[in-house]
Amino acid sequence: MGFLYLASLVMGITCMLLLDHRFRLFFWRDAKAAAIVTAVGVLFLLGWDVAGIGLGIFLRGEGTIATGLLLAPELPIEEPVFLLFLVLCTMVLYTGARQLLDRTPAKRSERARERENV
Repeated sequence: MGFLYLASLVMGITCMLLLDHRFRLFFWRDAKAAAIVTAVGVLFLLGWDVAGIGLGIFLRGEGTIATGLLLAPELPIEEPVFLLFLVLCTMVLYTGARQLLDRTPAKRSERARERENV
């Protein structure tokens, strides 16, 4: 039972990557840029967590679904995996929404006018 949360996060990441692969939204569109954005996002959020832990704002809750393994005091091993999921989910949703908005008829006619003017 102690790995349930971690396993759920890994399954969520897998599902996001499958969506990404299907619609070529983030990693399958530009892997190098996606890797940089993901690394910067995770490191920024980890720094935010460490600052919050240092100030005594963030505390680790006890749960039966968590592993109980700690990377540092109050920083469970699930946290960087959750932050990876969060960044990946955000970027897949953002790029997916952007693709949908680019397909609207008004946007298409705007792009056609831009091409005619060039």
